[in-house]
Amino acid sequence: MDAATTPVTLQNRSDSTPDLVYRTRLPVRIWHWINAISIFALLMSGATIFNAHPRLYWGKYGANYDDPWLIIGKRGQEGFLQLGSLEIPTTGLLGYTPWSSKAIPPLLTIPNYYSLAEGRQWHFFFAWILIIALITFVIYSIFSRHLKNDLALSSEERRTTRLWQDIKDHARFRFPTGAAARNYNALQKIAYLSVIFLLIPLVILTGLTMSPNLNAAFPVLLDIFGGRQSARSIHFLCAAALCSFILIHLLMVVLAGPINEMRSILTGWYRLPQRGKDLL
Repeated sequence: MDAATTPVTLQNRSDSTPDLVYRTRLPVRIWHWINAISIFALLMSGATIFNAHPRLYWGKYGANYDDPWLIIGKRGQEGFLQLGSLEIPTTGLLGYTPWSSKAIPPLLTIPNYYSLAEGRQWHFFFAWILIIALITFVIYSIFSRHLKNDLALSSEERRTTRLWQDIKDHARFRFPTGAAARNYNALQKIAYLSVIFLLIPLVILTGLTMSPNLNAAFPVLLDIFGGRQSARSIHFLCAAALCSFILIHLLMVVLAGPINEMRSILTGWYRLPQRGKDLL
């Protein structure tokens, strides 16, 4: 995810060179990279765990003879993804590839071979890193006023007409320029707040719900999510949502100017894009 904006100080280099602003504070940049590495490791090690039983169910129970709502599997040398009664051929992508017959190929898993025990070790290690990093970041965001100043939507940004305009601008790849580019727009704020306060907490809580030891200590988790299999399904859907967020986020970085965006997240300095100019 992008790091957060801060109050900026302009540095005028010349009349023809756009201003550099200090846009991203160091603590937020550190959290960004810890978060990014953790989520990638969790997604890939989670794929290894999913390969042990590539079916998803709703409710308390799930086994080979129960009725799954999702299956990633193979028949002979043909892979498929089944959503309810809908079946989608996935040969070469999921279910079956020339180098693997697992639901998710080793290119996308940690480790890059099937080992449930090692996959769980990777998953639990980075899960704790994600939890600690999230708690630290939220505390920092509250006390530094980053949450209030940079991520909270203003009354103007919450207006339906303003949100609709932002949607249309993004659909046309029209990004803010000049002073307007210093801060996040409404859609960015909604996306980041959703990830920080909805998706990641849901991933953590549903992950805890799948632990038998924690079920014994906190049985209320099973009641909240409707059983361990429902928690596993929600866990998977949240992971899929995180994948979608990452893909859209990377696309926006490329379209907005990858060198400028990477400069911001690595050094904190961001060159304000000017209208009608393609800036790096």
